[in-house]
Amino acid sequence: MTANVAYLQAQADTAPALFEPDTSNPFIARAVALRERFGEDAVARDQAGGRPVEQIRLLKENGLLTLLLPREHGGQGETWSTVLRIVRLFAQVDGSLGHLFGYHYSSLLSPRLRKAPEQTASLWRRSAEGNWFWGNTSNSFSKSLFGRRDGEWFVLDGFRPFTSGSHVADFLAIAWEDADNGERRFAAIPANREGIAIEDDWDGIGQRQTGSGRVSYRGVRVHQGEVLGQPVPLNPAGAPAEPYRSVTPLQQQSVLLNVFIGTAQGALRAGREYTVHQSRPWVHSGVERHTDDPWVRRQYGELWVRTQAATALADRALAALDKVAARGEALSAEERGEAAVAIAAANVLAGEAALQVSSEIFELTGARSAVRKLGLDRFWRNARIHTLHNPAEYKTRTVGRWVLGEGHPEPGTFQ
Repeated sequence: MTANVAYLQAQADTAPALFEPDTSNPFIARAVALRERFGEDAVARDQAGGRPVEQIRLLKENGLLTLLLPREHGGQGETWSTVLRIVRLFAQVDGSLGHLFGYHYSSLLSPRLRKAPEQTASLWRRSAEGNWFWGNTSNSFSKSLFGRRDGEWFVLDGFRPFTSGSHVADFLAIAWEDADNGERRFAAIPANREGIAIEDDWDGIGQRQTGSGRVSYRGVRVHQGEVLGQPVPLNPAGAPAEPYRSVTPLQQQSVLLNVFIGTAQGALRAGREYTVHQSRPWVHSGVERHTDDPWVRRQYGELWVRTQAATALADRALAALDKVAARGEALSAEERGEAAVAIAAANVLAGEAALQVSSEIFELTGARSAVRKLGLDRFWRNARIHTLHNPAEYKTRTVGRWVLGEGHPEPGTFQ
């Protein structure tokens, strides 16, 4: 071993562990181990797309699909902050798995919002016993799935787009519009129900294994006993829904922002690894090692600071979501509004950090790093496609209106 190689090895051995969590929580510790497993073939799976069947099996095997369920229903009674820290860990190597893991919980918890406590308790017990993974086909913008009454059944025809997780789901949270009056109804049904076709046709530039394509319904029968709560009118009037029934957007936005955080962290970790071990100094830099270049040092410092700032704001948003979840049906509009502002602000900075870090690492790793086999581009592609679905401009305006004294954001699909 030459002196230079020995020095590089020593440098790698003493490098700080970036963005490693506290593993005193056993579920976080399991997730750290799984992150290493997922990272082994993350590049190949990203390039192939398709279904992360083996990875979902590992989530089940490690008992990570019931964390948010109450203990009396077979869960672990954990908090959203535990789940979202795991989302970050998975997104450090695989944004798709971070996304799927977080959205599983949004779908799993959704029955609670329909004022159907007995159905919800039954679904949760059965889900815990069966170790179900949940997906969804309840896209609120798509008026493309309609149901009609047939005695004790509803018969569904049409489709839903952006059905993340449906391609690997055991159970689906679904919604449709009544063909006659436009009322929206909700249910939870097995993913293998006759007439459901999981198209698995997602072809986005990023988040390649999320299955965020189309699910088609051809004469799918849903029993009235599977329908959750009362229908929502097409043009609801009168008093708004109770605040606790409008927390789903806060949960979903929290998943997205923590995918952003994990993506930024993962890109920085991967970039540093390549820079330390493989990058060559620029011919005109005047240094023997790339890591001695003052420009490289400054830019890594800036990216770390940026990512740390985004992580700190995301941690604040975790606490806000935990507070909202703990309040349950007692949640006030004021409390929900405070959480919405905290989550929107964190989302803006997290998305910006993910885009910046995942792009600028290429300036620091060099031309030889921009090849498909290394897969460093997956971080940028994942961040880019998610930020397009979740524009920061409108979240910034939401925060700005609050700063100017115009009140908390009105509950909506994205806030």
